[in-house]
Amino acid sequence: MDNKNVYNSIVTGLNEAIEDANSNQPILKRHKVIVEPVKVYEADEVKKIRNSTGMSQKTFASYVGVSDKTVEAWEAGTNHPSGAASRILNMMEIDKDLIKRFPFVTNVIAK
Repeated sequence: MDNKNVYNSIVTGLNEAIEDANSNQPILKRHKVIVEPVKVYEADEVKKIRNSTGMSQKTFASYVGVSDKTVEAWEAGTNHPSGAASRILNMMEIDKDLIKRFPFVTNVIAK
């Protein structure tokens, strides 16, 4: 696409947006996106999720991508998971087979 076509495409889009904004009835398609808030986990909830996986704190920490001290703090109630860690816990809570389908940590028994 040359510069003139790019310019014309942008101007056309802007004119459509202006027409839509000035119209009583929407002309352009609108999409509403709803994002669930990040769940706040209490110590007992974290421990329950970890226990349901059968993982030790150390292995669970590796799976979630945090340090063992972080999992200890979550389970002691000194700290709470947030952001991506909270999302992962929520996914683990909802989908009991998540750790089987995404085996980031495997248990190898040495002989």
